Amino acid sequence: MGTGTGTDSRTIADIVGLAAERYGEQPAARFKRDGEWVDLSYAELSETVSEIARGLIDLGLRPGERVALLCTTRVEWTLADFGITSAGGVVVPIYPTNSPEECAWVAGDSQSRFAIAEDAAQVAKLVAVRDQLPQLEAIIAIEPAEGALPLDELRARGRARDAGEVAERVAAVTPEDPYTIIYTSGTTGPPKGCVLSHGNYRTVTRMCEAADDVIQVDEPVYLFLPLAHSYALLIQLLCVDVGAPLIYWSGDPDQIIPDLMATRPVFLPSVPRIFEKVYARVTSSMESDRIAAATQLGLQVRRMRAAGQEVPEPLQAAFDRADAELYVNVRNLFGGRLKQATTGAAPIAREVLEFFYACGVPVLEGYGMTETSTVTTVSTLTDHKLGTVGRALAGSELRIADDGEVLVRGPHVFGGYYGSGDTTAFGAVSEDGWLHTGDLGSLDEDGYLSITGRKKDIMITAGGKNLAPANVENDLKRSRWISQAVMHADRRPYPVALLTLDPDEIVHFAREHGLPEDVVTLSRHPQVIELIQGELDRVNANYAQAERIKKFFLLDHDLSQETGELTPTLKVKRTVINDLYADEFERLYDP
Repeated sequence: MGTGTGTDSRTIADIVGLAAERYGEQPAARFKRDGEWVDLSYAELSETVSEIARGLIDLGLRPGERVALLCTTRVEWTLADFGITSAGGVVVPIYPTNSPEECAWVAGDSQSRFAIAEDAAQVAKLVAVRDQLPQLEAIIAIEPAEGALPLDELRARGRARDAGEVAERVAAVTPEDPYTIIYTSGTTGPPKGCVLSHGNYRTVTRMCEAADDVIQVDEPVYLFLPLAHSYALLIQLLCVDVGAPLIYWSGDPDQIIPDLMATRPVFLPSVPRIFEKVYARVTSSMESDRIAAATQLGLQVRRMRAAGQEVPEPLQAAFDRADAELYVNVRNLFGGRLKQATTGAAPIAREVLEFFYACGVPVLEGYGMTETSTVTTVSTLTDHKLGTVGRALAGSELRIADDGEVLVRGPHVFGGYYGSGDTTAFGAVSEDGWLHTGDLGSLDEDGYLSITGRKKDIMITAGGKNLAPANVENDLKRSRWISQAVMHADRRPYPVALLTLDPDEIVHFAREHGLPEDVVTLSRHPQVIELIQGELDRVNANYAQAERIKKFFLLDHDLSQETGELTPTLKVKRTVINDLYADEFERLYDP
């Protein structure tokens, strides 16, 4: 996932100072301020981080104490993260979509002494549960908020102290010390705090940088993923280490594509849902056979080029026509100079990957979990097989257990959970160092890993048929009209599904057919139900009889993080869905 010698730092605590020495006035961050894109240099990054660190020392933060960080993905998250770390503290990220009760769980279980919150709304969450947090001494607010110390004031207090204090704290941090406690968003049960050391993350950044020449100095990386998640955190660390500018999204999901077109990044870390939505929109006006032909043409030519083979003139002419009519338009949606996108955290259909690769937007999968300091396998431009999640990073080991579970071992594997974390579930590490991931998978003869499902997601029908829901769910989500699909079949006679309409796309169908345009009404309209049944029939045709979804119901809203139905990386919380819509599922089996 990267290249270059990096900063040669020992820990995450000393990485910013070394980056400032190496990269100086080069841009470290790019973000919107008052509607304009502005840059922050590595020198400015280092100075601001030092001020925050000194301010925390002035508040009384001692080495090893925890500081909660409740903020969306923005440059101040990075400044606070490195500030806490430079003061010798331990960062405890909290998802900005968390409820007050969820914030109380993370801040309380981690025994955070201080909290840095984004704005008045986030401060209010902590204030609402303050009586449950006796150890929380102060809240610092990035934007002005009643009841919190302004970040600017914290920085001013820091400037009054000797910068040498930070240097002493940084020098005292060892690779074995905790760097962050990341509470897994979890699809079941309360979050568990994964304790990840400086050595864990410093090791995994080096492993990624040795993999291939992806993230390089001066090549911008666009980030919209939540920095409270390990995936985005790793990208941040890689950028700082190799000297790449990190572009922070403008904060609006509807502006991701405009952001990409304006900032023209070279590297894009993402999750499947973004690519699925772009794929559905781009291909919605094309016949399926034309899409398939354009995809196969693009794949053939690009693979020939990658292998150094000469492309025959007729094939090149056909490619050039397809490029002018389709491929270039897709590339321009991502800014026009994207070298690679990575996707993780959830499965993605191979057809989607092949389409983007054909268009010149390589979307490559990796695999890992919070407990492996984000990543264990990667795919690179020169070393990938579409449909797999790549090969193990040098220094990590993979093994498939007798029951198909993926096991991981290496210096990037965490040391354990903090506080009340349940260590009996997936994520347990055996005595010989193998992490039990809870994922099912297979390794091919070349060492490429394929993930086939989660152990806890496997459904066994009343007839004894084992079903893995991911494939059929992914196929359904490729439809222009469908946003989410959740199969339900465990101990049931046949599979059924909850489906949601894509609110951005279904309105086009409504206008074409003179229907009301609100999703609630459309979810019950016979024409829409007939439309979705047609999509289901198309997908079912690709599966054996026992795997086909027999019935479905449409929700009158899309799944969301706010309702607790999705994790912050947009994975479905299957148990939550089963509980919330138990009656609706039951009615599908009612004779």
